[in-house]
Amino acid sequence: MSRTVTASETCPMELGINILSGKWKLMILWRIYRCKVIRFNELQRQVGKITTKTLTEQLKELEELKIVKRTVYPETPPRVEYSMTETGETLVPILQSLCDWGKSYQQYIDSQL
Repeated sequence: MSRTVTASETCPMELGINILSGKWKLMILWRIYRCKVIRFNELQRQVGKITTKTLTEQLKELEELKIVKRTVYPETPPRVEYSMTETGETLVPILQSLCDWGKSYQQYIDSQL
C-alpha cells in the first residue's frame, strides 16, 4: 500500500506517483476503464495473477482516494461492481498515453530483433 500524503506536503508529481504506485494499480484502473463497470471476480480474472487480498487492498485504497467507485447491490449473494469516478476518469488520458507508449516501445523492440 502506498504511503498517504496530503497535497500540501509534496510536489504534484510526487503526489501522482504516490497515488498510482504499486504493481497492480495501473492495470486495475485500465481494466475498469475498458469495461466501464466490472465485478470483482471478473476484474481479478482480467488482471491476472493478483491475489484476492491484494486486489481488495488496492481497490479499497483507490476507493478511499475517490478514483474508483464501489457499488454494492443488496442481493443474495451480494453483487459488487466497480467503476471509475469522475476524478478517476481524469486519469484516462494518462492511461491511454501509457498504453500508446507501450505499443510504440514494443514495435521498437520487435524491430531490433
